[in-house]
Amino acid sequence: METCEPVTSAAAWRGDQIKAGEDWIYHLSPVQIAELEDLGAKFVEDDPDLRFVQASEYPLKACADAIAEWGSDVDTGRGFVLVRGLRTHLYSDALSSAIYYILGLHMGDPIRQNEMGDLLDHIYATSDKTMDDPTALSSKVRDKLVFHSDSSDVVALMCLRPAKAGGASCLVSGAEIYNEILRRRPDLAPLLLEPFHWDWRRQDHNAPANTYTSPIISIEEGVFSMYAGSLYILTAQDYPGVPQLSDAQKEVLELFDEITYEPGMAIEMDFRPGDIQWLSNYGALHSRTEFFDFPEPQRKRHLLRLWLSRDAGRPVVEGFGKNGVVQVREKPREGADDDNAGKFKIADAAVPRMIS
Repeated sequence: METCEPVTSAAAWRGDQIKAGEDWIYHLSPVQIAELEDLGAKFVEDDPDLRFVQASEYPLKACADAIAEWGSDVDTGRGFVLVRGLRTHLYSDALSSAIYYILGLHMGDPIRQNEMGDLLDHIYATSDKTMDDPTALSSKVRDKLVFHSDSSDVVALMCLRPAKAGGASCLVSGAEIYNEILRRRPDLAPLLLEPFHWDWRRQDHNAPANTYTSPIISIEEGVFSMYAGSLYILTAQDYPGVPQLSDAQKEVLELFDEITYEPGMAIEMDFRPGDIQWLSNYGALHSRTEFFDFPEPQRKRHLLRLWLSRDAGRPVVEGFGKNGVVQVREKPREGADDDNAGKFKIADAAVPRMIS
């Protein structure tokens, strides 16, 4: 069994340490805000097809250095950054969505998030289900979410409206979890580099297969990456033909989860209107606390989500994460006869689907 070395880069951090400062928050300047508002208004007026519009059509000047800084934070830094300052309380949801999509184009390439082909998705509760219900969709319920990775290089969230109470975003460093496993059980750590079966059907009810495979950890050319969420490994065990986990694999998954939820490991942040969180799915895991909504639909907690493919030259083992099975921006899911189910205009995309 191979020898594993601890991660010593900026990707390894503890939440109780970095929460003491504000290096992880980027405050937009008035000039940057004005640029984004002007470009967003132009985007709404132009009404481009979200599948084909390019970042070069909406060039950034005042925000160009910020984009580079956020990209560095995500790719080679702590793995996340929170951007603050947009005045979404003054915008229509279409304008907020346009600004967000423009920034997303400059941070990567949006990918499709569901069977309809939507490029911009919504975290908006339409159901009272809890996550122990296998039909529950995490973006449509108020229940707490366990720590996990999403199906993209970068996941971004923009807050339009926070919850009445709760709904904090929680992040934890994958590298620090790995380091703790090395300290406590170095004999189990190499198992994380071996492939596990993941429940695809639970994540996407219209997935073309029950499962896909990926290791939890990739270490290529000295670069550490993590893809995690033990829930989907455990539920994948219910499908016929999936190899059963060994006792050692169960033990390392239990230790992984135990460390993840230890006090001080995660950073917890409350979203304010206009906040945008950029997060590397390779560097940090994310979760959410339970939340309670206002009764009025227009006041309910509402976040926008982008999944981005980001060509930053990050080396990962073949088939790592779910990147081998996600959809690209320009084309429908393989086997689809047409591509007219998605919301590809910004005014439409800014409205959440009322599905449960």
